[in-house]
Amino acid sequence: QAQLVESGGGLVQPGGSLRLSCAASGFTFSSYTMSWYRQAAGKERELVASITSIGGVTNYASPVKGRFTISRDNAKNMVYLQMNSLKPEDTAVYYCTAKRLSVRYWGQGTQVTVSS
Repeated sequence: QAQLVESGGGLVQPGGSLRLSCAASGFTFSSYTMSWYRQAAGKERELVASITSIGGVTNYASPVKGRFTISRDNAKNMVYLQMNSLKPEDTAVYYCTAKRLSVRYWGQGTQVTVSS
């Protein structure tokens, strides 16, 4: 059974940093594109960043380019999101997802709150 478990969320001041982690199990992790999505209160879920299974090609949403970095460790079945220079508008629930062809798995999400 596929499972994605996020961790690392919390409360941080504007300008601060957080590192989100996602532990994957129950599927062939190295074959899946991994992504982070977020959903702020009252807004639709949006793609934040993704990293491909082969070559580790990354893609970022415009609001986070230059501030966030996605990475993966296929040996540990882990994906990370390093978030720097956080802004209040980054406040959201962050979800880890795995996708291959028509199959997509979601984690339960972790709350990130950026506030002074």
